Amino acid sequence: MAGPARNTSHAPTGIALLVAAVACFAVLDTTTKFISNSVPVLMALWFRYAFQAVATTIAVLPSRGMSIFRTAHPKFQFLRGLLLLGTSVFAFFSLKYMPVGEFTAIVMITPLVITLLASLSLGERVSWLRWVLVVGGFVGTMIIIRPSRDDFNLTMLLPLGLVICNAWFQILTSRLARTEDPFTMHFYTGWVGTLAASLALPFAWASLDSWTLWACLALMGFMGTVGHFMMILAYGRAPVSTLTPFLYAQIGFAMLGGWIAFSHVPDQWSMLGIVMIAICGAAGAWLAVRQSRVAIEPVES
Repeated sequence: MAGPARNTSHAPTGIALLVAAVACFAVLDTTTKFISNSVPVLMALWFRYAFQAVATTIAVLPSRGMSIFRTAHPKFQFLRGLLLLGTSVFAFFSLKYMPVGEFTAIVMITPLVITLLASLSLGERVSWLRWVLVVGGFVGTMIIIRPSRDDFNLTMLLPLGLVICNAWFQILTSRLARTEDPFTMHFYTGWVGTLAASLALPFAWASLDSWTLWACLALMGFMGTVGHFMMILAYGRAPVSTLTPFLYAQIGFAMLGGWIAFSHVPDQWSMLGIVMIAICGAAGAWLAVRQSRVAIEPVES
């Protein structure tokens, strides 16, 4: 059953929130890569979720009380938390081996994968032009990965696992945001990730001597917490079709972060792949907006 229609006057606020969210995610990814060779991945992952869980609890529990636990879809809340954890696991390991800009560009095929999943599992009709854009996005991804390149290894395929988890996470976020309290969603996401990551923590914990590493872990937790909360608020104010084109701002933020932190600039082939993904993704979003407007346009009698 479809959720209530969103007030279109809130769309600019939703767009601003989404752009701020992807800027936070770019900082999170850049910081993750910065510490990837110094901090065990599972330890960093646990800290990122524990920060979100504790910060959300401290912020909302005094005002919301036990109502923060109230949800009409506990199974979907749990699944959403696991999907985000899976997304983070793939992201952390991917960034250990890949530049931030190229990694982010591959992640940006998520909206195109959502189109594919909608067709295969949800039975939604997809036009031939949108299929062309999906194929174009995957071609751009292959240009970035380039299996024939001399430095190619299987770790470069890790972002594709992230894309699958992230696509389902985005679908659930959009649908739950129509009826669920965003604070409740954020609360469950943090604690599901924390409890699941805690299972591996005893095998991954390491002592850190540098205060810089602790500061980076805190920055990761803060950016992840703020970014996901702003994304939930964005989806509550504007439809996915309106927001999707602005997700691609993360590529620019990520390339800027990679240049500042690591002096990395993508080569010509990688830039070609990045541009292809951005064009195909943005065009796919534009088609989705156009089709949704046609679908709701009143028929004159």
